[in-house]
Amino acid sequence: MDVAVWAVSMALALGLGLLLLLITGVICTVYSDSVLPPGIQGPGKLRLIYAVQVTIAVLGNIVHSLGLGSGSQLAVIRYLRGKMLGTTHKKAAGLEITDEVFDGVPVRVYRPLPRAAGRRRGVLYFHGGGWVFGSINEYDHLCQYIARESGSVVVSVEYRLAPEHRYPAQLDDCLTATLHFIRTAADYTVDNSRIVVSGDSAGGNLTAAVCLRVSGLEQESPELPPLRAQVMIYPALQMVDFTLPSYRQNQCVPLLFRTRMAFFYLHYLNGEVSLGEEVVDGQHLPLELRAAYRKWINGDLIPDQFKAGGHRPSPPQTPDNEAVDLLKRSLEPTFSPLLASDAAISKMPPAYILTCQFDVLRDDGLLFKKRLEDNGVPVSWHHIPDGFHGIVSFFDNGYLTFPSGKLAVDNIVAFLKDI
Repeated sequence: MDVAVWAVSMALALGLGLLLLLITGVICTVYSDSVLPPGIQGPGKLRLIYAVQVTIAVLGNIVHSLGLGSGSQLAVIRYLRGKMLGTTHKKAAGLEITDEVFDGVPVRVYRPLPRAAGRRRGVLYFHGGGWVFGSINEYDHLCQYIARESGSVVVSVEYRLAPEHRYPAQLDDCLTATLHFIRTAADYTVDNSRIVVSGDSAGGNLTAAVCLRVSGLEQESPELPPLRAQVMIYPALQMVDFTLPSYRQNQCVPLLFRTRMAFFYLHYLNGEVSLGEEVVDGQHLPLELRAAYRKWINGDLIPDQFKAGGHRPSPPQTPDNEAVDLLKRSLEPTFSPLLASDAAISKMPPAYILTCQFDVLRDDGLLFKKRLEDNGVPVSWHHIPDGFHGIVSFFDNGYLTFPSGKLAVDNIVAFLKDI
């Protein structure tokens, strides 16, 4: 492309982006109370964050359409998101931070200083972002805080992302990093019997999946120590039922919409995003399986205090044969951990689960809590009654700090310190 044409095109794209930011900001300022429900924390701040996210998406589409960015449309949006949302934080005092590679998987290791005479606990962190977005850079500040405040060696994992890589690539990376850390724990002055896996949203899904895989490997390798705990922050745990009370109540509440969650699941699975409507309607499941899974995934199992307006079971949908065939791997327990057998669930380590009231994924966490407890696995549960999906990422962001996010992170730190 001619340099002059490129410059004019870029200026046009940026100008349109700024205009869209202004327009979106105005729209979000008057966002209706029916979308931002009463009781949600910091509605003005949330509108602003949502406005920025929408602007990034639109600007990314413009840049890609003009041929100004390389790679897929999502890759362009990911780049802009990293530039605009990836806040740069100074390295906290009292930490040694190194970028390393664990058996081919890039990681960032946070080691508290001075190094302890004894061995510390170790924490692996799998970031959120719908398996499509997110990076160790965007989660740098959170991982620094957890390492410093809990006195843990934290390993943040840069797993591969969709659409370039599909399931189970992300899980494989997280499992590889986990097993490497267990084997080399002594090199980091870590007690390999005190290793915790953790993550938020998609990272919470990967956390549960890694625990299922590790517990299975323990039977084959008796010398492999069990994981000490799993920390799941508003985890995504099933692609079976998008009609649970939390999906109905919060379907249009930022920062995660119901249809957007289906989009993320499909990108992670195999890229069949055209089947989003079938997934939301439940047409990707044979009726007999949908009936069988109701013993684990069912709005009637949600405590009454979370059924605002009552719960109306969805009528059975006629399965779409194409969707059933193309999406059958979504029923694997390492993709939808809520579908794991009771025997597998019973072997999982003690759990910490964080849920938010105004989050489509709230009920995934509540149902997993019940499954773990029903199978004898101890669970520590922290619920944010005024929280929304993603609030933990804004625990210390200047004007965009949410007090409940800070309380939640400190609650996680307290849980880790007891291990």
